[in-house]
Amino acid sequence: MSEKLELVYEGKAKKLFQTENPNILWVEYLGQATALNGKKKDIIEGKGELNNKITSTIFERLHEKGIQTHFIKQISESEQLIEKMEMIPLEVVVRNIAAGSFTRRLAVEEGSVLPFPIVEFYYKEDALDDPFINDDHVKALNIATSEEIELLKKSALAINQALITIFKEINIRLVDFKLEFGKNVNGEIVLADEVSPDTCRLWDATTNERLDKDIYRKDLGDILPIYDEVLKRFESTK
Repeated sequence: MSEKLELVYEGKAKKLFQTENPNILWVEYLGQATALNGKKKDIIEGKGELNNKITSTIFERLHEKGIQTHFIKQISESEQLIEKMEMIPLEVVVRNIAAGSFTRRLAVEEGSVLPFPIVEFYYKEDALDDPFINDDHVKALNIATSEEIELLKKSALAINQALITIFKEINIRLVDFKLEFGKNVNGEIVLADEVSPDTCRLWDATTNERLDKDIYRKDLGDILPIYDEVLKRFESTK
């Protein structure tokens, strides 16, 4: 068992701590919700535990499908161990169904199934509100090379197919989601951060009921029962 040492990073949803192994970090998920790039923020006790359990389950199922991630194991209700990464400052968004900013930017009707999954890049910089950027911007900012950009896109699409299957098994449609990647100690680009209702737009496959953070973003109700429903569906398939 690793030992939790000093805090090295605190974000909107979790804290990262060093361990005695320089290549392993201890993650603590926080009981709070944020939206609109942190402009909306509330303490929600119990949310950290739900996100930790959901993310841990999804990473385990991605591993079963051959997807490499930074996840090592869940170690408590709200904590897990991960590989230390040199994070790539990009949010990689994959869209299967029109929703959110995609509908607002392009006047596409919400719920329209896209002809193919669309991959988008956003520059991860809070001060700039994480702007949408293209491949040339990524290269000009020296974030990634042409080869790394293609690898990120290929990886995102492979993860998309795996997640579609994982969520279909619990009667959920994967509308869209954002991923973050990092480079591990061997220089390999690996899926990092989390995959949860915080980072995915999820709709019930039968009713189109929202099962994600849009409930909080749009003040549609309490997100704890929604996240708990997602977790219960996963637990029912173990």
